[in-house]
Parts: sequence; structure tokens; C-alpha cells
Amino acid sequence: MARIHHAHLYGTREHKYKILSENTLKTTDFQELNPQSPFYLFIPQNTDLLGEYDQYFKITEIMPINSVGIVTARDKLTIQDTPEAIWETINDLAKLDTETAREKYNLGKDSQDWKVKSAQEDIKKNEINQDKITPILYRPFDVRFTYYTGNSGGFICRPRPEVMKNMLLGENMGLIARRQMIGDKISYFFASQYIISDGAIRSDNKGSESLFPLYIYPDTNKPQELQEEKRANFSQEFLQKIEAKLGYLPTPESIFYYIYAVFHSPTYRSRYAEFLKIDFPRVPLTSNNELFTKLSEIGEKLVQLHLMTSPIFEPPLTPPCEGGGLEIEKAPLSKGGWGVLEFISKGDHKVAAGHPKYSKNSVIINKQGDCFKGVSEEVWNFYIGGYQVCHKWLKDRKERTLSEEDIFHYQKIVIAISETIKLMQLINGTIPSFPLE
Repeated sequence: MARIHHAHLYGTREHKYKILSENTLKTTDFQELNPQSPFYLFIPQNTDLLGEYDQYFKITEIMPINSVGIVTARDKLTIQDTPEAIWETINDLAKLDTETAREKYNLGKDSQDWKVKSAQEDIKKNEINQDKITPILYRPFDVRFTYYTGNSGGFICRPRPEVMKNMLLGENMGLIARRQMIGDKISYFFASQYIISDGAIRSDNKGSESLFPLYIYPDTNKPQELQEEKRANFSQEFLQKIEAKLGYLPTPESIFYYIYAVFHSPTYRSRYAEFLKIDFPRVPLTSNNELFTKLSEIGEKLVQLHLMTSPIFEPPLTPPCEGGGLEIEKAPLSKGGWGVLEFISKGDHKVAAGHPKYSKNSVIINKQGDCFKGVSEEVWNFYIGGYQVCHKWLKDRKERTLSEEDIFHYQKIVIAISETIKLMQLINGTIPSFPLE
């Protein structure tokens, strides 16, 4: 049987040339590898905890109905900031001839999966209907709007209707996770109550995030399913296991919140980092009902923060204060508080090129000095997936003048992240150790 060896060589090009010219295969310090199933990695991996980790349920085994986010093929056309904007786009696109539409919206050449004419035909196939306008999670805390017909190769290239329809047929929420986590920041978890876009928590060519809806709804296009009720998206094997562990079967929401809390444990993320980078995450179960209940309660608060439905935002902000600033008071759920968070206006609220910039607890959005004050460095540097959230949200609005609603929303993002950091530490303090008992 072949033997596999591995060696790293880091440094500048000149350094590498020097090392390679001075050494041979015999003088290179190789590490022998023993690749393990199912991935057979050709790089060193710490497998000390693999046996422990493999005992847990993979999220795809727990929530079997899932898919990657929708692919529009033309985000700038198909995803807009407001319902009014997407409605105007849809009606305009429908009445234009194909080549005029291509030029007006800078749509480029057709591809195998998306064509301008097909997009127009999809819109006009049935009566243009405002009911097809739906919110979509585009990036963390960045909900926009699209026109969703559910037809592949139409207005939206890959709409993933088998999964996404469950976010449209009734109240729902879904877990977002990835099969591969890139880099050292194991932070590829989020929640959504809407359909999601490919790239919602990371946009690259190294895999996609997947949405795991909590509830599965009967298909309204299939008469035989109309009498059915929604059902939880949990496998029977998993439900039997958790019932055996706890002695009872918790509600679907409680299970969802428990999973969400575990995934937000800093210790879980660091302990199993080697495995989280290469496959869907796995969920450790506990037979301690008190621990399960506590984690579920924390997970619920986290989900509410990330969906921006938390009571902490009610009412979200105080009226504009003197001097043009917009001020937030300490929220009732913030025991430690974050001080006063405010927007200081010195210019026109426009996010300038080269901004935002962070300095001394302030996020500065332009050369005039318009800024959000009271933002800690820890919050500023917080990542969800591949995005530094406080930077990304503003960067995506470069050269745009922030409205009062935008300013309020950004302040809520800061609060949500601040509270998330606290709850993540609370989770660590709640879990005595891994593996869970």
C-alpha cells in the first residue's frame, strides 16, 4: 500500500526557491499521513476528537429537507432594496423587448441557465402579481426583496422551490449552515425567517450555505396534500434519540433553539474546528434536561436577535436628539448595557468611497465625519460567516445616502451583535464540558 507524506513550505518566493534548491526529498522534513474515511484528506489533521465528534448527529441527518440558497444569476436585477423597487423592475422588464432590456439593465450575454427572454417569459407566464414579491435574506441582517415564481431558469435562475416554498407558505424559520468553513473563524451559522440568497453568509466559489427549514408545509399544488398539516423537519431517528435521552419529546422550536445555542458555543467551535471545516456540523445531545432547557432558552434569544424580532428592539430607538444625532437608550434585556449608541451627523449621511472606517469606538462613514458612536471594537470585528458584519452592511451601501430607517437599522445590528457576544459567553458558562452528559 502506498505511503503518503506531507510538508509545508511558507514564506516569500525567494525564500522558497532557496529552501528548494538546498534540499532534496531525503532532507525534507515530511510528516507521514494516514487519511481517514470519508474525506481522505491529503493534509495533516488532528483526529484525536474524531471518535467523539462522529457520535453526534450531522445536521443533514437531523433536518433532512434542506438546500443551498437560491441563485439569481443577476442579483442587481432580481434583488432590490424595497418592494416598490422590485415591483417597478418587474413591470418594466415585462414590457421591454429583449435587447432593450438587456442594454437597460446591463444584463450581459445569456448563459445556459439564465436568459433575458426566459426571465421575461417567466414573469408574463401568469398575471404579474404583487403576492410574488417576497423578502429574501441577502446578507446578515440585510433583508431585501425579490419576485419569486419558483420556476427554474426563469426570472430567478435556481429558485430551489422544494425547500424555499416552506419559507413562503406559512410562518417558519430556518437554520443556515455550510458544509465547508473557510479560514480560522468558525462562525458559519445564522437564522432566517425568509428564503435566502446564495452568499447570505459567504460569497465565494468554495461552496454554498444551506437552509434547513424548521417546518415543512403541504404542497398547495397537490390536492392530496391539502389536508395535511405542517410537520417538523426532523428525522424520526433523531427524534427517537432525543426522546430517549431526555425522557420526553421537546417541541420542535425547543429543539431548534437548542441546536442554535450549541452551534454558538465558542468552545464547540474551537474544539471541533478541524471537522467543522470539512463537513456539515454535528449536534451533541444531552440527557440533562436542565441543561437542554437552559440552552434552548438562550438559543431562542439568539434566534430572536438574528431575526430582529427580539423584545430588545421594542421600541427600538428614541426620537432624534438635539444636534442632529439619533440616540438609543439602554435596552431592557441588556444587564451590563453598552452605553449610549448614537449617530452623529456632520454631513449628508452619505457612505463615501474608502469607508466605513473604525476609530475610537466610532464607525465613520465619510470624510465629513458622520459616524456611529458607541460601537466597541469587539462588535466591529465580529464575523458571521465570511462577513465582518458592521463593515459589510455599510460597504454594500457605498455612495448611498443613509435614510433615517437605515440609521436605525444599523444601530439595531450593533445591538444584536453586542448581545450575541454576551449570549455566546453565557452558553460557554452553561455547558460544563464536552462531550455533553
